[in-house]
Amino acid sequence: MDPRTLLITLTGPDRPGVTSRLFSVLSGFPVTIADIEQVVIRGRLTLGVLVAYAGGRSTGTGTTLGALWTAVERVAEDLGMEVELSTGSQAKEHRRRGRLSVSVLGATLQPAAIAGIAGRIAAAGANIDRIERLAQWPVTCIELSVSGANPAALRVELAAEAAAQEVDVAVQRTGLSRRAKRLIVMDVDSTLIQGEVIELLAAHAGCLDEVARVTEQAMRGELDFAESLRRRVALLEGLPEEVFAEVRKEVVLTPGARTLVRTLKRLDYRFAIVSGGFTQITDALVEELGIDYSAANVLEVVDGRLTGRVVGDIVDRPGKARALERFAAAAGLPISQTVAIGDGANDLDMIAVAGLGIAFNAKPVVRQAADTAVNTPYLDSILYLLGISRDEVEAADAEDGVLTPR
Repeated sequence: MDPRTLLITLTGPDRPGVTSRLFSVLSGFPVTIADIEQVVIRGRLTLGVLVAYAGGRSTGTGTTLGALWTAVERVAEDLGMEVELSTGSQAKEHRRRGRLSVSVLGATLQPAAIAGIAGRIAAAGANIDRIERLAQWPVTCIELSVSGANPAALRVELAAEAAAQEVDVAVQRTGLSRRAKRLIVMDVDSTLIQGEVIELLAAHAGCLDEVARVTEQAMRGELDFAESLRRRVALLEGLPEEVFAEVRKEVVLTPGARTLVRTLKRLDYRFAIVSGGFTQITDALVEELGIDYSAANVLEVVDGRLTGRVVGDIVDRPGKARALERFAAAAGLPISQTVAIGDGANDLDMIAVAGLGIAFNAKPVVRQAADTAVNTPYLDSILYLLGISRDEVEAADAEDGVLTPR
């Protein structure tokens, strides 16, 4: 006889013992567990259990399927819950190929955004198998498990919908490949920290406007980075080296930066920074945050003053990609297990090389080139793209005695 299935769905107020009661009853019947799924939203529980049994009305022990139905209905009545039961053929149940994770993130999520995303998924001939909330504050993030879609084509479709709905959407393959990304390589200026270090230095030199103008051109890709850096650094000539201590005090981390680094370090990720800025500032960030690897430029200092020159090779656009490859080799990881995060044209090569490239509050050219974009001001939103929920982060912080604020 063909194996058959019975889907049992309990809904009602959540309370301790619901799962135990149901499975205690099921243990008295010759059935096996084929699938289980449970979710609680605002104190209301939905528990779905799929059990398999021998074909026909008899379960093979003389106990009818009707007796199992009666027993389950009695449990639901005792618990003050509703129950639905439906039978089917196990042979017809299968998992569709091409499983993807679609993360939808926004300051707020409107029904129209979810309708638009879901509509695009359906139009692509794909199916939403599961929806889970990963975060509720300071941004909302939901994750959809999708099957039956081509990832490249779906990414294009959802990127268009995300722009229309003003949300962020990331499409990634599920499974081990997603969980195996163990090296994070991040830009520093306007990514790990707010603002540009060279502009902080320029403010002390009285040339902020000119430096800021050249910086913006370079970040948009309108100027060669190495040449733009030399032009800007030349304007700093004569600054006393004591300015580094002053600028280090002025550096402000991006909201969520500490949470991001702390959480990933707990999970044994390696963390690296690569910067077109300067070691005189980034070295302090490495020590403060416990960062594993770093690369940045070195400002020349002679007789206690800046010379207006850079020492050694400049960490430019290709230099950042080389640094990512060097860090991956040092960590003993393939490039496919790396994540690159940046905001400017100088980050394009490392974003292209990495297993996952993320544009964080980035220029348009970077958003178009990256695998996904995050446009919220909170750096720890990147955790949700890696499948880590806000509840998991806060629970780990509580265990370690870390305050929840970011």
